Amino acid sequence: MLNVENLESWYDRSYIVQGISLRVGKGEIVSIIGRNGAGKTTTLRTIMGLVPKCKGVVTFDGSDNIIDEPTHTRFQRGLGFVPEERRIVPALTVRENLRLGLVSSDLKSKEDEIIEEIAVSFPRLKERLDQIAETMSGGEQQMLAIARALASDPKMIMLDEPSEGIMPVLVDEMFELFVRLKEQGKTILLVEQNVERALEVSDRAYILDQGIIVRESTGADLLADKEIQEKYCAV
Repeated sequence: MLNVENLESWYDRSYIVQGISLRVGKGEIVSIIGRNGAGKTTTLRTIMGLVPKCKGVVTFDGSDNIIDEPTHTRFQRGLGFVPEERRIVPALTVRENLRLGLVSSDLKSKEDEIIEEIAVSFPRLKERLDQIAETMSGGEQQMLAIARALASDPKMIMLDEPSEGIMPVLVDEMFELFVRLKEQGKTILLVEQNVERALEVSDRAYILDQGIIVRESTGADLLADKEIQEKYCAV
């Protein structure tokens, strides 16, 4: 589904991502883990076309190299992204925020039907479709950001720190959601601070350290590795 080869990106003189390669197969959950400042967020932003200074090869769903394509073209190819800041529109209702996820989509004509389908997958949102988004909890707003990204039925969705700052009960619901999405055939690339939970649901994971991938293995193998537990899970 996604192949990244020798990806490099930088801000001004700060060389962040230093020649990494990774792949995400169709229907997989793949995680990128590492300490703060390792380059995880920059990796996702570069794949999405949000970091202008970059080079390397990014192919998606059989495409040629899309490294020079604008972000909206990557979205139209079926690449979804939920940034760490969520970026919902706080003054709009939940329903209106979901509609924004369909603005540039070919599915816009089925807007009402899609919103109803999403509401089934997100019971907390179903109860709040006409509620102003900023009046919801942080975890509910994160669910809304994910639901909005899923509204356009992306082929793959990238999630940046989805559990950050939300209560444990909603973290549980969120990871249960990721498993359900995988069962439905969705493909997920996940950057997550909760390393143990991320590895529990991941088919594979990459460890990023100072802009370089230092290890790749299955989620189960990394979770069972004492060194990984001590170095990353305790952070």
